[in-house]
Amino acid sequence: MAASLTEAKRTAFRWIDDNAPWLSAFDLEIWRYAEPAWREYKSARAYVDLLQRHGFAVEVGSGGMPTAFVASWGEGRPILGAYAEYDAVPGNSQEPVPYRKPREGLHPWAAGHTDPHSMLGVAALTGVLAARYAMERHRLKGTLRFFGEPAEKVCGSKPIHAAKGYYDGFDAFIAYHPSYYPKGTNTVAWETHCGSYWSCVFSFECVEPERWIDRSLFPDVGGAHAAARCPGAIDALCLMYTMTKYTKEAMFPHTGSWTLNEFILVAGDATADNLPPRLAQIQYAWRSPSLGIQEQIYRVLANNARRAAQATGCRVSVRWVSKTRVGLPNLTLARLTYDNLELVGPPRYSEEARAFAREIQRNLGLEPMADPFIEDVERVIPPQEYEARLRSALPEWQRNFTSDDYVEYTWHAPTVRLYTARPRLRPPSPDYAYPAWADNALGGRPEIVDPGMFVAGKVVAATLLDLVTYPELLERAWNEFRERTGGGVGGSQWVAPLLPRDFPPPIDLRWPEYITTVRGEEWWIPTPNQAAFSELED
Repeated sequence: MAASLTEAKRTAFRWIDDNAPWLSAFDLEIWRYAEPAWREYKSARAYVDLLQRHGFAVEVGSGGMPTAFVASWGEGRPILGAYAEYDAVPGNSQEPVPYRKPREGLHPWAAGHTDPHSMLGVAALTGVLAARYAMERHRLKGTLRFFGEPAEKVCGSKPIHAAKGYYDGFDAFIAYHPSYYPKGTNTVAWETHCGSYWSCVFSFECVEPERWIDRSLFPDVGGAHAAARCPGAIDALCLMYTMTKYTKEAMFPHTGSWTLNEFILVAGDATADNLPPRLAQIQYAWRSPSLGIQEQIYRVLANNARRAAQATGCRVSVRWVSKTRVGLPNLTLARLTYDNLELVGPPRYSEEARAFAREIQRNLGLEPMADPFIEDVERVIPPQEYEARLRSALPEWQRNFTSDDYVEYTWHAPTVRLYTARPRLRPPSPDYAYPAWADNALGGRPEIVDPGMFVAGKVVAATLLDLVTYPELLERAWNEFRERTGGGVGGSQWVAPLLPRDFPPPIDLRWPEYITTVRGEEWWIPTPNQAAFSELED
């Protein structure tokens, strides 16, 4: 059925319009914190304080994660869920200005919001708060739960929440994300949802370097300084890195879309020149459209790690960071949400927004455009059209594409994936790529972020209110969920969480973060004295 503008929705929409100024300011507050994965202390605290002021009961540190939370309001069924993300990305520091300018007083490679998750979280928050006040005014029964989900960039918290039972017993979830894809900005996902993301850290430890060489072979003078020393942890890490580059071609055929990336968490410990580095850690993250491909990639990684350790006198261990499932569609919920998107209408962008975008183009030496944003940012795109565009680049067999940990929700209750525009700059030619700072700067401008953010908030509120008001909609969504899972949660085609219930969150690893020292607050890499550095000449 087409979405109708009920009195409850009118109340929610008015609430959003009336409260837009402070919600916009809250978005910018989160954007400026720019805290990276597992270290979002200020951002999580800001959400918790705000939700408590609006009458939500909040569990802080849910699932053993200090920057996660679960907020609940209302009573009875249905139990409906949405969430905020708020982690930023190291290496993307940028002020909201039309030229490259990392944040003052911090290392130039500190974190910044890319997607931006600030917009993602505040859009969902807007919808949940608006639904909460409409439900209270119109005496609608139901429970709203709002999750604080840290570390999305490493797909961190949602697999843990899922494994520990936090998603059990829900009736439906709404997953929102800002969109800048030319294939579809204001729409909902249809059959093709995100694929799987796995990540782990291999630790190489040189525990017994004295066993590397027969000490009776040492010359009379010099001792250990004149003898071959154990290669140690850095060499193990380097061997792991290079072997994986060599064997990447053999992990899986070049069909469909899968990626593998690495990040060095710890690289030795600045030992004396005659002693072996004792510890090194390398993180791998890989995404693919199926769990079988994920397993195949891990088998190669684990074999490489064992061989690298054996060759360098080290022992190796593995620590999992994340294991997600693949996304499960629910067209019933997608239709309902899309109907509400059509009801609300697409975002509209002011001349002020376009003027800022043109200033970026001018500063990059480009001819400013009359319409500097990508196409379709002011158009609602039917999900079937979005699906056709998306699948035009995928092989027929591939059912899922890219990755995001919202997929964990999809296996516990009917879930919809909503997108609204987060504008990007229109390229002057198909081969032109804007620098990352330009997109990051756009994310800190209210005139550019707010239109799509508040459209999303209204759609989230309207969909929640429909699910509270019309139980037959939920029943249809659940009939589809049971069909796709072979009977619902625990059914013959249902996939259980991939992490164990007692999984320890990887919060203790050496993730990038802001720290406070006698020098003040700084990025984990201290702000350099630029005068002490000089460019190497050719």
